[in-house]
Amino acid sequence: MIVIADILKELPKKMHVVSNELGKKVFGQEKLIEELLAAIVSRGHCLLTGVPGLAKTLLISSLGEVADLSFKRIQFTPDMMPSDITGSEILELNQSAGAREFKFLKGPVFTNLLLADEINRTPPKTQAALLEAMQERAVTVAGKRYELSEPFFVLATQNPIEQEGTYPLPEAQLDRFMFALNVDYPDQATEVRIMLETTDEKTVQLNKVITHEELLKFQDAVRYLPIPHSVAEFTTKIVRGTRPGGGLPVAEKYIRWGAGSRACQYLALAGKAFAAFDGRLNVSDQDILRALPGVMRHRVILNYRAEADNVTLENILEEIIAAAR
Repeated sequence: MIVIADILKELPKKMHVVSNELGKKVFGQEKLIEELLAAIVSRGHCLLTGVPGLAKTLLISSLGEVADLSFKRIQFTPDMMPSDITGSEILELNQSAGAREFKFLKGPVFTNLLLADEINRTPPKTQAALLEAMQERAVTVAGKRYELSEPFFVLATQNPIEQEGTYPLPEAQLDRFMFALNVDYPDQATEVRIMLETTDEKTVQLNKVITHEELLKFQDAVRYLPIPHSVAEFTTKIVRGTRPGGGLPVAEKYIRWGAGSRACQYLALAGKAFAAFDGRLNVSDQDILRALPGVMRHRVILNYRAEADNVTLENILEEIIAAAR
């Protein structure tokens, strides 16, 4: 019988191996890699935002190389249809029966790891085709429900909304993502390394260092980590503090729409993942705070006054955290 504690002891070392393997191709993004792995261990989807050329696609495709998972990529374009994602039924001749019948051809969503590249380049109707798959781990086509195999992750990239030819993701779809992560410019030393190591004759081949079975095992084990009641109260105070009408002046002044209850769930799951990464069997306030920016970034909508006063979400969260302590 496999003991949960033994699995959790294996997890930090395995995540370190995965992170190091990804680091062979993706330079200077250790924190981003850690957050991405936390989302995967927590069964969460992830949205990466940044200007072109910052290795968003490379990071996700590299993850497909190091993990023993089926991997597919969708390059979103303005003319893409929902059936290009989910699949469609076609009419074909059944040779044995001598009659025509409908056959379902599975779309690229039927995979373990789905890279939705430049998801904000396609219209909302097509973006919405991912909603059921992300939430229910299933798709419905022509009235029939088709289950997706586990594990299933949508790792999406998008360019900043201000750029031409983009369609802002609707709030309902944004809420399905566990983390919204910003991909920033690298520092100069990292940029020098990128220039030198990616313009020579060498081709870096990544090894598969984590199996399908190991990942499922880690996902199940992480959920067994307990969250103390005091940490749960601290988490809910922060989430409730983002809502106008909750009594905090900073929220009343600068927030148009606060985070919902799903934020509490994702903070708890991410906190468990970060605790497990550190080899601890309990979740602390610091684990919650570690997950806070990624979980809240796309769930708290600031108003015009915040922009006028040059107040950021990070500034607001600092006040909310202080009030929750």
